[in-house]
Amino acid sequence: MEDQFQNNEVNNFPDISSVTFTRIEKSYFKVALLSVFSYFLVIVPVLILFLEKVIRKKEPDFPFYLYMLILLIIVVYMLNLILGFPKRQYVVRDKDLTYKSGFLTRKMVTVPFSRIQHVEIDEGMFSRLFKLATLSVYTAGDSSDDLEIKGLTKEKAIQIKEFISSKINE
Repeated sequence: MEDQFQNNEVNNFPDISSVTFTRIEKSYFKVALLSVFSYFLVIVPVLILFLEKVIRKKEPDFPFYLYMLILLIIVVYMLNLILGFPKRQYVVRDKDLTYKSGFLTRKMVTVPFSRIQHVEIDEGMFSRLFKLATLSVYTAGDSSDDLEIKGLTKEKAIQIKEFISSKINE
């Protein structure tokens, strides 16, 4: 007896563009700025010290170009953060969770509840100041979080986690 394999063409796809996405909390922008500021507060002075001590001795004019490069990187990073912030949106549906983000590089991730193994809520140092949390969703077969939504109120993150957990246990 011969099994017949069929692989029919699919033409009717669900339309995710008609779904109403929810933006993350506006106060998360302050958290993101604080995080970036604290990161650059550590990295930039170390880099400048390195440039002054090591490179300026050999090439007196060379660090100026590196300073301009550092400034350019910071400006591009900040523009991406500012212009990309309104694009951070999520939607919870009956069978999946979708998150989209990005300005320079756009990304949309959809995770079906049937693939979710674990859901957790994290609160960073700056996020706690604004009563915000990050929802991390882990799926089968992967060691890192497949979906991370930063900038949810703690209450909303708990609601979504409980909803997902109830769907996983069905």
